[in-house]
Amino acid sequence: MERARPLPGRRRILKGAALAAIPYALLPDARAGARGAPVDYPRAAWQPATPSNYTVAHRPSTHVVDRVVIHVTQTTYSTALSIFQNARKRVSAHYVVRSADGRVAQCVSESDIAWHAGNWDYNTHSIGIEHEGWVDRPAYFTSALYEESARLTASICDRYGIPKNRAHIIGHHEVPGSDHTDPGVNWDWARYMRLVNSV
Repeated sequence: MERARPLPGRRRILKGAALAAIPYALLPDARAGARGAPVDYPRAAWQPATPSNYTVAHRPSTHVVDRVVIHVTQTTYSTALSIFQNARKRVSAHYVVRSADGRVAQCVSESDIAWHAGNWDYNTHSIGIEHEGWVDRPAYFTSALYEESARLTASICDRYGIPKNRAHIIGHHEVPGSDHTDPGVNWDWARYMRLVNSV
C-alpha cells in the first residue's frame, strides 16, 4: 500500500506559481549559454562558429577595428549558421542577419578574427556581417533585414569609432583581391547608409 504524500507547503506553491508566470520569451535560449561571455551586440543571439573557423585574438588591442564588411550568404540563414559550425568549411562571419524578421545571430566574438573577407589584412581589421539571401534575389533584402543590420552596423561604428561612410562600410566585392560580387547590384546602399546614419 502506497503512503499518502504530504501536501506541498505554501512557499513551494508560491515559488512554482512565480516560475510558471515567467514568459518563455524571457528565458534564455539553451544555446545562448554556450559561451561564457555575453554577445557584443545586445540584440543578437549567440550561435557560435566552431573555433576551427576563426582566429582567437584580443581586438582592438591587437588589431584596430576600422571597417565593416557587408556580405550576402548565397544560402539560407540556418544553412549559413551550419556552415560556420562545420570545421571543414574554414569560413565564418561575426554576424548573420535573417531576411524575414531581421533576427541577428552572433557567430564570432568581435574581439576575434572571423574568416570572411578572403583577405587577411581586412579580416584582422573588420567586422563581417552576412545577410541571408542571394545577390540576384532582391526580395530577400527586406525592410526588417535592412533596419536591423543598420542598427548593428551603427552600433559597431559607435563602439569602435568607425566613420559611418562608404569608405569604412564596404561590400565584400570591394575587398582587395576578392572574387565575390556580394552584396551585389540589388543591395540599396543609399537606403542602407541613410539607415545607419539615422540610428
